[in-house]
Amino acid sequence: MKRLFIVRHAKSSWKYSVSDLNRPLKKRGIIDANLVSKHTSNLFSKPDMIMCSPSKRTKQTAKIFIENWGLKNISCEIEPNLYDFEGCSFLKSIKKIKNETNTIMIFAHNLAVYEFVNTFGNSHINSFPTCGFVVIDFNIDYWEQLIKGNTVYSIFPKQLKKENDTSKR
Repeated sequence: MKRLFIVRHAKSSWKYSVSDLNRPLKKRGIIDANLVSKHTSNLFSKPDMIMCSPSKRTKQTAKIFIENWGLKNISCEIEPNLYDFEGCSFLKSIKKIKNETNTIMIFAHNLAVYEFVNTFGNSHINSFPTCGFVVIDFNIDYWEQLIKGNTVYSIFPKQLKKENDTSKR
């Protein structure tokens, strides 16, 4: 069995005149990444490996998850092919993962993450908002055998904010 934790980077800032690759998170993105990562930190076993797009916003999102999940001792590979907005390179990156790695946390971009979870998960997700978190299990032995899996969990910042708002009433 193989498991993927898929995280779309948190909300980025358009305030700065920088390239897309260097765009940082905005304050809301930092808040959302902390909210989602703290909520999910004790729900699952730790991943064997972390893969992250080279963009500043995905690296910042990953850093927050690494801190809140206590993953500082787990390898975080910057994978250039995850800086993908369509999905072809994203899929290739997953299929080339070493087979002894069973659980991976990936930080990447939309449209690639949206297409992937709807192609390889068994639950349709209408949109994959920033800092969305989806878990898919695959009944395979080798990553290159990737087939449709079982979407076991999904959570988005908006859902957690609604829960917090109702609990304050």
